[in-house]
Amino acid sequence: MVSDIPQWFWDAVDQKPVSDYVEVDEIDIHYQSWSEPGAPGLLFVHGHNAHAHWWDFIAPSFSADRHTVGLDLGGMGDSDHRDSYSANGFADEILAVADAAKMPADTTVVAHSFGGMMALRAVCRAPDRFSRLILVDSGVKHPDEVKPREPESHSRPKVYPTFDVAKSRFRLQPAQTCENDYLVEYIARNSVERVSEGWVWKFDEELNGRLEGEADPGADLLAATLPVELIYGENSESFSKKSVEYMQSLRPSLLVHEIADAQHHLFLDQPQAFIALLQARLKD
Repeated sequence: MVSDIPQWFWDAVDQKPVSDYVEVDEIDIHYQSWSEPGAPGLLFVHGHNAHAHWWDFIAPSFSADRHTVGLDLGGMGDSDHRDSYSANGFADEILAVADAAKMPADTTVVAHSFGGMMALRAVCRAPDRFSRLILVDSGVKHPDEVKPREPESHSRPKVYPTFDVAKSRFRLQPAQTCENDYLVEYIARNSVERVSEGWVWKFDEELNGRLEGEADPGADLLAATLPVELIYGENSESFSKKSVEYMQSLRPSLLVHEIADAQHHLFLDQPQAFIALLQARLKD
């Protein structure tokens, strides 16, 4: 029920970001800003098949004293689709948005899941562009836990007859429960778009099959010259304590923070705890 949704959520999403686009390698990449240039930067990067609106109820908590921006990676959200994708290409999109939004060198990148690996690539391609990287349930998995890439998809994009039907099909990936239904509902509403035949997902359903090469987050974690931190969910099935310890063995300087009672989509499970932890880290 609407009455059960906490006021902090409404206060956050009432702060509407300003949308803009930058052309990167012949396609338009969408980004949105919650505040103007002139302060230290905070750049949010979403996960696989997600979009910048995942941060709509998180980012406003930082906009008063940070130049706060979120982007849609190519093939996702309101960005255009490509014929092929790569880690270097996604990294270039992150860098291009930072430049287009006039974000300073003193910018912290906060990147979730798949976006974390792309952000690692970005900070290695441009070592002086950002000041810190905070990975969110993302990074380098222990070799025993690495899963093969998902098989290529050649099916036609799913078309749903109505907005409500499309929205009802939304599921978190990887699958998990989430007690904060209103957050999942909000994300679902922003994950579909109207086409002539009906309603479809905004993300490119052929993305996995069009992804060329392999990201090497282990090499990038070793090569990154800026401070790197990790926030992970205590109960995440995607990022285990074994993988956390493996990352620390690769990079002893890695600062690690655990969010209790949270899974992979930890800022949906514990949004206020995530905000409080990130606020504390940004003051350090």
